[in-house]
Amino acid sequence: MTAKTPLPTATILGYPRLGRRRELKRAIESFWKGNSSEAELTATARELRAATRARLVELGLPAEGGAVPESFSFYDQVLDATLALGAIPSRFSDVQGSDLVTYFALARGDKDHQPLEMTKWFDTNYHYSVPEIDERTPFAANPAALVAQVAEAAAQGIESRPVLVGPVTYLLLAKASDDAGEGFSPIDRLDEVVAVYVELLGALAAAGAGWVQLDEPALVSDSLSVSREEALALVEKAYAALGGADSRPQILLTAPYGDSSAGLTRLAALPVEAVQADLVRGSLPQQALASGELARAFGEKQFVAGVVDGRNIWRTDLRAAFAQLAGLKDAGISVVVGTSNNLQHVPHDVNDETKLDARLKSWLAFADQKVEQVAVLARGLAEGAAAIEPELAVTEAALADRASAPGVHVDGVRGRVGAVTDADRNRADEATRREAQEGLSIPNLATTTIGSFPQTGEIRKARAAFGRGEIDQNAYDGFLRDEIARVIKLQEEIGLDVLVHGEAERNDMVQYFAELLDGFAVTENGWVQSYGTRATRPSILWGDVSRPAPMTVAWSAYAQSLTQQPVKGMLTGPVTILAWSFVRDDQPLGDTAAQVALALRDEIDDLVDAGINIVQVDEPALRELLPLDADRQGSYLDWSVGSFRLATGGAAPEVQIHTHLCYSEFGEIIDAVDGLDADVTSIEAARSRMDVVEPLGDHGYSRGIGPGVYDIHSPRVPSIDEQSELIRIAAKRIPGKQLWINPDCGLKTRGYEETVASLTNLVQAAKAVREA
Repeated sequence: MTAKTPLPTATILGYPRLGRRRELKRAIESFWKGNSSEAELTATARELRAATRARLVELGLPAEGGAVPESFSFYDQVLDATLALGAIPSRFSDVQGSDLVTYFALARGDKDHQPLEMTKWFDTNYHYSVPEIDERTPFAANPAALVAQVAEAAAQGIESRPVLVGPVTYLLLAKASDDAGEGFSPIDRLDEVVAVYVELLGALAAAGAGWVQLDEPALVSDSLSVSREEALALVEKAYAALGGADSRPQILLTAPYGDSSAGLTRLAALPVEAVQADLVRGSLPQQALASGELARAFGEKQFVAGVVDGRNIWRTDLRAAFAQLAGLKDAGISVVVGTSNNLQHVPHDVNDETKLDARLKSWLAFADQKVEQVAVLARGLAEGAAAIEPELAVTEAALADRASAPGVHVDGVRGRVGAVTDADRNRADEATRREAQEGLSIPNLATTTIGSFPQTGEIRKARAAFGRGEIDQNAYDGFLRDEIARVIKLQEEIGLDVLVHGEAERNDMVQYFAELLDGFAVTENGWVQSYGTRATRPSILWGDVSRPAPMTVAWSAYAQSLTQQPVKGMLTGPVTILAWSFVRDDQPLGDTAAQVALALRDEIDDLVDAGINIVQVDEPALRELLPLDADRQGSYLDWSVGSFRLATGGAAPEVQIHTHLCYSEFGEIIDAVDGLDADVTSIEAARSRMDVVEPLGDHGYSRGIGPGVYDIHSPRVPSIDEQSELIRIAAKRIPGKQLWINPDCGLKTRGYEETVASLTNLVQAAKAVREA
């Protein structure tokens, strides 16, 4: 199918949306607090969208032809699709107010409604709100937000391209609601949902949209409820209907985040005007390319080649990317240069970083630089390689400099990793450890938290004042000691059994360690959205990793000195440090994880020597990095589990090792969770109402387990009865000796009033069930 108005030869799939200085985050949170109106919030959103469009054109995307994507969201793109489809679960039918009020109720809940479950978006650190679908869920087109954005762009003189999660991916990411009948699956309603998409496309066409982008990453995943072949067949069915609609924009069908090569020829044959493939984590079907089959399948429709990495921050090898693009063009395919996925996973602009080493900066490309790279490659396709030779040469020199820079390869670090043996990854057997840990005197249904306590305004002010040099090290340390003492006393008053020091000294659970380990750098403005208004600044892991000095020992030892109850030492695990950093791409991830693991192993030794006999090594991202390709998952689980065991393998039997996992379908990796061999594992479970308990029970999991009973991602305070019910659900499958009671995750983002109320209810709920 030939495009009526072809895409220009440069485009991207999406752009960061919180704002260069997180303006949207502040506007939304002000609205939530009642400090601003909905009109003020929507005005800020309009301004940010306009600034994004203008910036993309300034960076080299054409203003015409749909090159500029409309990828804005107030919270997350799957929730946007839920609103556009009118697929509001019946339990929210009594929410009063505007679409935006309903939207935020779905996302965050309120005093009367638990929010939608959240889980990870494929293998990224981004979270989406899981749609709840049953046989009676209403579907009705609600195109207002999409249409408004098309009109805004037109007023700027820009022909933008609305972006929407595609129908197959939307339904495969949904869950059956609690009201669904036995055997129901959301994908059963594909025909009805496609009919609503047809209505949405009609409304966009009427509003003047020339192109629409429908994202179908379900095409690249082996971790959904259907196989890739089945997902491809569903996409073929859905897009036959969408492509045949009487009135619609031209369709760009995308397959980001992985390898779509096996089905690319079939996608090219669909009645759409353009197809995108991720050529960073995926590849091309070489036989079909060489034989001309791929070119014949595409015909005159366009292929958006995702050659610029939208997931990491290293410069693209422009010479290699251009050679690949030129090969496609020579094969007779109409090529558009694009990104591998939406740029929401990278920060805005490396030029905003004033403190990064200049040499390191020369190796990097944030979102703005990636747009520029796309524009350069497109110019090369149009004008020939000679036209972009200066840019190719600059990039080539930067890549060579990176490979030879001091610290990238450290012989001592590599020698230590090379000397690791299987014995280094194995502790004493479980029975021996259980007996040795009796001395900790921990009760059945023991209560604890995951680690962090609220990061108050006072903590942030003190940290900023120290950073600006307004207070010295002694004053700052004194402030932190007072905060730790307050948190220890509070936990004793609430009645928790195992305490934490609260992590007041930590700005972030990864960045804190990155600032203290060699081989890392941190940013000032490298914010990336994790979910909703939550943003993190992933550190940059650029070189070989080692630990110059202890990192957490002084704070944990001080906390333990204040109480007779056990205090957990708190560390972030090697897989999570990798997952929540921008990691070097010049060596296998398993090698990098082993380096981090050895640094943490040294830290655990020092914690134990300081009298800390419970150490938690958090791995909330264990499932997150699981490859979407089934044939790569075994290798990943081997090195990821192995790195955790290398970090903890030196702990004596009497030392109780905890870990924490979150936002995952644990049934997929239950063997790996067991393989971590932690003495206690806490897992997010409140929003899913203990879904994880069944696979754990079926597996015969024999060590301590703490399924969360308090959802910390919502501002509501769960009652004693609500938490008691969740504890009883867990206790039906998990023996009391193994069961721990804890929140879903750390409490850093919560306020103290709701935290104290929720934890007080948690302790009382545990007490009630324990007595029963």
